[in-house]
Amino acid sequence: MNSATRFLITLLALATGPVWSSAVGQTASRLPNILVIVPDDQAWTDYGFMGHAEIRTPNLDRLAKQSAVFPRGYVPTSLCRPSLASMITGLYPHQHGITGNDPAFVAEAGTPRNKSAEYLRLSRLMIERFRSKTALPELLEQQGYVSFQSGKWWEGDPSSGGGFTRGMTHGDPARGGRHGDAGLAIGREGLKPVFDFVESAGAKPWFVWYAPMLPHQPHNPPDRLLQKYSANGAGAHVAKYFAMCEWFDETCGELLDYLAANGLEENTLVVFMADNGWIQNPDQPRFDVRSKRSPYDGGIRTPILVRWPGHIAPAEYPDTLVSSLDFVPTVCAAADIGVGAELPGIDLRKVCEQAGTSQRDTLFGEIFDHDLRNLDDPLQSLLFRWCIENHWKLIVDRSGESLQLFDLKTDPHEQKNLAASHPDITQRLHEKINAWYPAPPRPVK
Repeated sequence: MNSATRFLITLLALATGPVWSSAVGQTASRLPNILVIVPDDQAWTDYGFMGHAEIRTPNLDRLAKQSAVFPRGYVPTSLCRPSLASMITGLYPHQHGITGNDPAFVAEAGTPRNKSAEYLRLSRLMIERFRSKTALPELLEQQGYVSFQSGKWWEGDPSSGGGFTRGMTHGDPARGGRHGDAGLAIGREGLKPVFDFVESAGAKPWFVWYAPMLPHQPHNPPDRLLQKYSANGAGAHVAKYFAMCEWFDETCGELLDYLAANGLEENTLVVFMADNGWIQNPDQPRFDVRSKRSPYDGGIRTPILVRWPGHIAPAEYPDTLVSSLDFVPTVCAAADIGVGAELPGIDLRKVCEQAGTSQRDTLFGEIFDHDLRNLDDPLQSLLFRWCIENHWKLIVDRSGESLQLFDLKTDPHEQKNLAASHPDITQRLHEKINAWYPAPPRPVK
């Protein structure tokens, strides 16, 4: 969004926005504050409220009891940059154009990435492409919101690139800005920047993007937590990951306690969802197969929690399919902002009002290469497309020939491919995927 457009939006907000009281931190507006909590690299199974036998997440368990809980939440892709870009725009990766973490480029011998002219050129092109889309903070600005970015952020300066009024990240690729730079201190080094921002907002409604690099590597949890999980018999790599999950939960508790202590809990809409999954390899300090970067539920599934006291009743909807793409429509509806029909997501408040039912019976998603091959042609990087209809899930590879069908109700960890034994379901779902996002078959290299 250019400066002229931003100026016009500001004038519109001043003319039509809400009326605020003069008391600091108290608003007479009915518009809620917005807090989104986004763990980085955490599997859908790895929470107490999702039934994990070892990982302790008491603060998120408490949040779940106060929220509408959607255990069958999904992200459209299982890699952090495109997943986060989808959360903040409400668009699929092939729509917003950010399908990978980094641009594919030929490195000059002995030249660091952030000193490579080609890498910097392509990185800036990716950021400019993202800026051509409307991000949630820009929409909220229409209603007089102020907004703050903390943690993971890939799209350059969070103010010019995402419409945030303030942020922790500088985002300059030439200075090493890539996925958050200074913003990655949040959570690991306390939450003071978030608290300072909220206090500075005064009577204005605010939006906070809390996307810490937790439990993401480096897996260097506090020793007290590491010793706890090591004593339980977990291997070294697994114990570190488990401890990171609890460390992240502790930061969430500090954040939620701050809201309660400052009288902000009642008028704050809290949304929780992970960017992608992570299954810890027990023998190496890396993720295992069928998690991050894969089309399996270990990579794309996440519980989604929505809390807004007095507006959304606490309940669990175990069979309802929801998506991180629903975040933007839900927040915009709560803030009385209209959104375009091009957004594929739905308002989760309405789903809650209808006891978990919705018009949608199918979710779609796509998996691309880590490095984006061509900014103008996402299909060059496409690896998989997938869809979930009720409890049936179909995964189609880039050749269009390898089809995997799973019954998630009886096989939640996708161990038995039923494509051959259920050709009618396989064909029907394949046709759905092709109608959603056509992709000409191409050889797998």
